[in-house]
Amino acid sequence: MKRIISLILTFTIFCCSTVTAQEEKKQIGTDAKSVVLMEASSGTVIYANNETEKLSPASITKIMTMIIIFDYIHSGKIKLEDLATTSAHAKSMGGSQVFLEEGEQQTVETLIKCIVIASGNDASVTMAEHIAGSEEEFVNMMNKRAQELGMNETHFEDCCGLTDSDNHYTSAKDVAIMSRELIIKYPEVFKYSTIWMESITHKTRQGESEFVLSNTNKLLKTNQYVKGLKTGSTSKAKYCVSTVAEKNGVQLIAVVMAAPDYKARFLEAEKLINYGFSNCRFYKDSSKHMQNVKIAKGIKGTVKTASDGFSYVDTKGNNLEKIKSDVILKEKITAPIKKGDVVGKVKYSLNGSPIGETDIVAKENVAKTNYIHEFIKVLFLTLQID
Repeated sequence: MKRIISLILTFTIFCCSTVTAQEEKKQIGTDAKSVVLMEASSGTVIYANNETEKLSPASITKIMTMIIIFDYIHSGKIKLEDLATTSAHAKSMGGSQVFLEEGEQQTVETLIKCIVIASGNDASVTMAEHIAGSEEEFVNMMNKRAQELGMNETHFEDCCGLTDSDNHYTSAKDVAIMSRELIIKYPEVFKYSTIWMESITHKTRQGESEFVLSNTNKLLKTNQYVKGLKTGSTSKAKYCVSTVAEKNGVQLIAVVMAAPDYKARFLEAEKLINYGFSNCRFYKDSSKHMQNVKIAKGIKGTVKTASDGFSYVDTKGNNLEKIKSDVILKEKITAPIKKGDVVGKVKYSLNGSPIGETDIVAKENVAKTNYIHEFIKVLFLTLQID
């Protein structure tokens, strides 16, 4: 009898969990072949379906192109005001383009707008050649960067996603990873991805002409929380989008790949975003836990320390005001100490269960004491005696 009751309970739990999962899928929508919903600051995946399947990414390839461009800007190797020249190869790109002419020069910033707003394939190749000398070498840089980010289901063959090669692929999970890298490391991309429409000026031997860039992410017009990021479509990839939205301090990345039509990708992205905002609560500890920690055998008795930032995403409706933090320092901290050395941890818990931790690190160098310092210290103390 006990065994029968146990089996009935197990079956009931299984049925309930199955129904819940089915209801969740129904609530979000699964017309696309692959989707991922990620909380940006922590990288927490809130929802995923078929997220590791290798699929053709079309123009959302350009997210990695933008990462490389901003890498070079921030390293000082190129500047926004630098001029890049369009080659015959760049001009020959089909698909989405801004109709750059061979020999035409545009600033790096203008080309960024052409890539982010209008998804210009010709602009992408122009920037690839400007940075690496050739598109092929630039693509090698893209693949190396993808490996560094742990994008295990990704391989690029061009910088714009126009190719139909089976060897050019990524997954929804990897798109979320590179989208997060772009917006967290280079948030200035939102300066461009939120532009709905803007004109550029073509300056060629035929004279000057205006060209209007129109944003390919239509959610910018229909959803007040959307801030970008990149769309893509080819006959092979179907319809894709990586969308970033922010509300009440929660920033979400919704990736939709291989949606059946133009409207479906935006509909499913919006469903993911709405689901995330409804079920996602964000906690961030900004206190930094700055303090002076006692040390042994140093030229001074304490070292300045602080913790890294900590964030946590809850999708179960918990009261985040009940999150507790405990500072735990190493039992004995001895000089010499270098800036960045880990001297302890801040551990976080919710309702008695651990939810994460962050390092407490030294914010300065402290050298080890020697006989001279000890002699001076003793002499100083002696002189202080009345």
